[in-house]
Amino acid sequence: MKTLSWRTVASLVVLMITIVYLLPSIKPTLWPHKKINLGLDLQGGMHLILEVDVEKAIENTMERISQEIRAQLKQKRIRYQSVERTKDNQVLVSLQGQDQVDAFNKILDEEYRDLKIINSSATEEGYKAFLAMPDEEVEHTKKMSVDQALETIRNRIDQFGVSEPDIRRQGENRILIQLPGVKDTQRAKDLIGKTAILEFKLVDEGHDVDSALKENPPPGTEILYQIETDPATGRSLKTPFLLKKRTLLTGAHLTDAKVQFDSQYNEPYVSIEFDRKGARIFEDITGENIQKRLAIVLDNKVYSAPVIQDRIAGGQARITGNFTHEDARDLAIVLRAGALPAPVTILEERTVGPSLGADSINKGFFAMCIGGILVVLFMGAYYKTSGLIADFALILNIFMIAAGLAAFQATLTLPGMAGIVLTIGMAVDANVLIFERIREEMELGKTPLAAVDAGFDRAALTILDANITTLIAALVLFQFGTGPVKGFAVTLSLGVISSVFTALVLTRQIFDFLLINRRVKQLSI
Repeated sequence: MKTLSWRTVASLVVLMITIVYLLPSIKPTLWPHKKINLGLDLQGGMHLILEVDVEKAIENTMERISQEIRAQLKQKRIRYQSVERTKDNQVLVSLQGQDQVDAFNKILDEEYRDLKIINSSATEEGYKAFLAMPDEEVEHTKKMSVDQALETIRNRIDQFGVSEPDIRRQGENRILIQLPGVKDTQRAKDLIGKTAILEFKLVDEGHDVDSALKENPPPGTEILYQIETDPATGRSLKTPFLLKKRTLLTGAHLTDAKVQFDSQYNEPYVSIEFDRKGARIFEDITGENIQKRLAIVLDNKVYSAPVIQDRIAGGQARITGNFTHEDARDLAIVLRAGALPAPVTILEERTVGPSLGADSINKGFFAMCIGGILVVLFMGAYYKTSGLIADFALILNIFMIAAGLAAFQATLTLPGMAGIVLTIGMAVDANVLIFERIREEMELGKTPLAAVDAGFDRAALTILDANITTLIAALVLFQFGTGPVKGFAVTLSLGVISSVFTALVLTRQIFDFLLINRRVKQLSI
């Protein structure tokens, strides 16, 4: 009776859990819980392969180093002619006079030990040195740029709200992205591909913009555009700005970005907050440049260029630009997630429509039904009443797999449906082993109850051995596989666990109920 008791409790608990997690997928209004997620091949969505421009990451790194060296030279009061990045990603430092060399080398020893001097020359006028990163540091920077791009894109997509995205590295500098259920593909591409380099630069008001457009911009300046869309006509208006090249503050110091609404015009804007260091820099910038225009630049596009009226403390600013609510939300997402270390290019793009996904579901479901019906008919015809018991356990087994997918929020894919079909055969295989053992025991003259006890006991070890090895293989596939392989491994793992339970616990419970509680004298097997 103790054995009967724990099996009854276990069966009821598992049955209740199955109903709780399966109900939302069948009737969401009855139980508002998470339902089964469908993969890209079943519900449609986007498939992208991106390439990270790792060479641009090296350029950005060397540009940052050149700016830092320039700032160090100014701080140490070392006279120099120029500090600039060359086309082959080296930093050329030109000093004034030989007496500055020792101080410059001291800066390199203290702050830039990773840089090596490729070439140097000394003349009466001064000293020139070409600096570069070692080859191993270049390779490390390239690898880190891809890893950082992967994490940044993952953060953006998580905030975008895509269920079960598949984002992983492919090769040395490529990223594979699968977004199930995404309908607005252009918005998703814009969100993923935006580099989101936020910069604050002063507007050069000492020179004329029109003259700079006709001729070359003055040294140390650049022309960037503010692009606004007229809501009435839908036309894009480009306004040129002559900006100083020097970046005063970047988005590296951002801690938060959120959408807010202007109280006067009820228009959305993006409110940003800086960390302690960024707030201090922003306060200094605004305090030193009162009545000057400060441009807020994102990916070389001017969003706004307000006049600084007073010193701004507290580390808060706002980005305006005739946003829609969606535009403002997406901008806040990319700013919170951080900038990409280098631009990304879409190499391959595929969109799976929902009609194709529905067709896949129908065909997969049809295959499962045909396979299931054939197995059910065979078991009923060959093992009679015992076969019907196995059929009941088989149906419950499929429900348990579906409930497991919902409980763990795993994604059901087309290979996953193949795993369910395979599980149907494996579940029946366990019952076949048990039933054949029971037949052997009954042929030896044992009573039905004794034959059932002996059949389950002797077949249990064989069933456990076979299913444990299959489970190990499935877990290895899940750990090291990708995409479709993982989907197959998920349903196979759930199927192995549920089939062992239904074969050794649920089926045994039904036999005990018939033979002990109902006192059935003949066993149809």
